[in-house]
Amino acid sequence: MEKIKYLIIGGGVAGTTAAETIRQLDPLGSCTIVSDEPYRMYSRIMLSKPNFFLEKIPFDQIWLKQDDWYQKNTISLITGKKATALDTTKKTVTLNDGTTITYEKLLLAPGSRVRMWDIPGAEKEGIYYLRTLDDAKGIIAKVKSAKRAIVVGGGFVGFEMCEMLHLAGIEVTLIIREPYFWDPILDQRSGARIETILELGGIKILRNSQVKEVVGNATAQGVTLHNNIILPTDMIVVGIGTYCPFAWIQTAGIQVNQGILTNEYLMTNAPDVWAAGDGAEFKDVILDEHIQLGNWANAQMQGRVAARNMCGDETEFRLVSFYVTSGFGITIAFAGDIRPSEGREIIARDTADGISLSRLILKADKIIGATMINNTKELATITKLVEKGTSMKHSKEKLADASFDLKALLETPTQ
Repeated sequence: MEKIKYLIIGGGVAGTTAAETIRQLDPLGSCTIVSDEPYRMYSRIMLSKPNFFLEKIPFDQIWLKQDDWYQKNTISLITGKKATALDTTKKTVTLNDGTTITYEKLLLAPGSRVRMWDIPGAEKEGIYYLRTLDDAKGIIAKVKSAKRAIVVGGGFVGFEMCEMLHLAGIEVTLIIREPYFWDPILDQRSGARIETILELGGIKILRNSQVKEVVGNATAQGVTLHNNIILPTDMIVVGIGTYCPFAWIQTAGIQVNQGILTNEYLMTNAPDVWAAGDGAEFKDVILDEHIQLGNWANAQMQGRVAARNMCGDETEFRLVSFYVTSGFGITIAFAGDIRPSEGREIIARDTADGISLSRLILKADKIIGATMINNTKELATITKLVEKGTSMKHSKEKLADASFDLKALLETPTQ
């Protein structure tokens, strides 16, 4: 039975960043990464970028680590293997090939998985999801011959796939079950603005719609909607959310909710076990809430912080997360906690010409998040205001004025 000082489950940005940080802090301690994918670390961000999909840039730009990087840093990489069992008492992890690894310190960074369709016909060929490099390879191959495509789901994946397919010259229909795009994360006017841009770009949007069945023989040839309308298609891209595959982790007694629960140091309830990345539901010391985020920058920083703590430090994870995407000539950004819930106040911050639509989300008179359309110039300032936790009790009227420079609020003492 192999014994490893630092065992990392997950070879993505959280796990690989953790291994890199561990090696900087502990040059001699044995370190092993177990990845369920057959590849070394690559950029998931690039998977949804048109230049990559349309093969306008070299494929090799996807790789963020070369094979010799692992060797040079004496990091063992086990690919194509899944962790299936954990014993926190014996400190062992069992893989799907029966291999058992004993650890001293364990990092759980399994990432997330796409939610699969559970409708009739969902097993047919020609239905694609976007999470892994193999997913992207399948879509890239199909795009070369497809004339019509259906995209299911109104979120980042849906938005980015609509643009990529449109740029490939494919006729695109977007199906969302909500009354407008990104409901309820965005308000109706913000969602409508994105829809207008999509429709001007040639995307057909079906709102308040759901697919009842995928039609065709072995390959998807169309979908039947809930109102029995049949839409023909050559391919379908589904983006209906993600989840953390933590059944084997929960069985071991690790506390979970939507993700793997950790404290502000990214430590779980089990000794010598940490969690990081998309699958971690961590104690956010800025918002004083437990949060789970599927975000590259968040996962990278969590990998770094978890590694420091695994090596003996006591470092809090502290970061205001943000997302940015661009397409069809607009940029959409989210910062902080934008989840709709009770006890939150929303202040619209729109330019007079209607080009920029922003919303500031407040809780207890403090800015905790924001949504921005064509307003990334304020992203850095807003994230600083969220982190600082300054009271906006006497500044709310200013917040609604798009001509007011938010940087002035950074000089206001925290209350």
